[in-house]
Amino acid sequence: MNGCSKSKPVSTKQPTPVTPKETIKVGAVLSITGPASFLGAPESKTLEMFADKINQSGGVLGHKIELIIKDTGGKPENAVSMTKQLIDENKVLAILGPSTSGETMAIKTICQEGKTILLSCAAAEDIVNPVASFVFKTPQKDSDAARWIFKTMKDKGITKVGVISSNDGFGMAGAKQLAALAPDSGITIAISEVYDKQATDLTDILTKLKGKDIQAVINWSIVPAQSLVAKNMKQVGLEVPLFQSHGFGNIKYVQAGGEAANGTIFPAGRLLVADVLPNNHPQKKLLLEYKNEYEEKYKEDVSTFGGHAYDALLILVEGIKKAKNTEPEAVRSAIETLQGVVGTAGIFNLSAQDHNGLTLDAFEMLTVKDGKFAIYGK
Repeated sequence: MNGCSKSKPVSTKQPTPVTPKETIKVGAVLSITGPASFLGAPESKTLEMFADKINQSGGVLGHKIELIIKDTGGKPENAVSMTKQLIDENKVLAILGPSTSGETMAIKTICQEGKTILLSCAAAEDIVNPVASFVFKTPQKDSDAARWIFKTMKDKGITKVGVISSNDGFGMAGAKQLAALAPDSGITIAISEVYDKQATDLTDILTKLKGKDIQAVINWSIVPAQSLVAKNMKQVGLEVPLFQSHGFGNIKYVQAGGEAANGTIFPAGRLLVADVLPNNHPQKKLLLEYKNEYEEKYKEDVSTFGGHAYDALLILVEGIKKAKNTEPEAVRSAIETLQGVVGTAGIFNLSAQDHNGLTLDAFEMLTVKDGKFAIYGK
């Protein structure tokens, strides 16, 4: 007889499925439509592009980023309701945005009380001063922008100026910094006027400035007004240099201002002039990478505002990596100790006392030359 081996019974038990790691839920509250869409639209596009890139390379600690983007239309009340929804229903680890300072101030306390990390893309210094433990921001400081403007004015022999600003969070914060820093900078603000953030004609207010024998105008606002100032100055015959805030960093503002925008001077991060930076500049590689990827994907010029969103997600990711987990307090604490993070706005060195992490050297003074951005004085 042939010997035969006894076969083992076939198991009918199915293997335990390997469940994918949970996603890291990240909310974004942005002004994608409405009057601040010049801010929110590039921010939203940037986050989608950057999150896809992170996920394609394996995610963060093996987790994919799940972005939940909300469009506020630029309205603080929408930012409030959407933030509550992201925290209470979606259980997000962090919220990126909002796009504007007014919206950010409206949700700051909600995020702090909800122990949800907020990485704002808005500029007002009040967002992080005084410090709230869960609240950070990525744009450069208002006070540093004001210092750069005043330094450039002094170098040009300008000492007497007029200030105009919008009646929103960004405009009011900027006007406050300008007023506080002018005396020590040797600048006299002869007149300071506020206009409605939705104003479409500034000729009346600029006519007031013209009567004060000023040597320059500083405008602190976002759209639509900052695209109108140069045109309206020309219309009323106010022939002095125009300085804008660091909120001017979108070529669409220049295009809207037309020929009159040439000669505008403003502080900004180096993203807008990445091509002409020295090859050994520590930001150049990242800036060109982001700029080229964005412009290739979306067929439009990159802006500093999209860059602020890039930096917000970058800082969150670096915080998660440093914390080695996704527990909110651990990530928050890790973000607070990040040093030397190369972003689009500058090199971030955060601390318990500084939830922005950028200094004066994050800025270049830029100008508009032949309808394009250029480094001022070069």
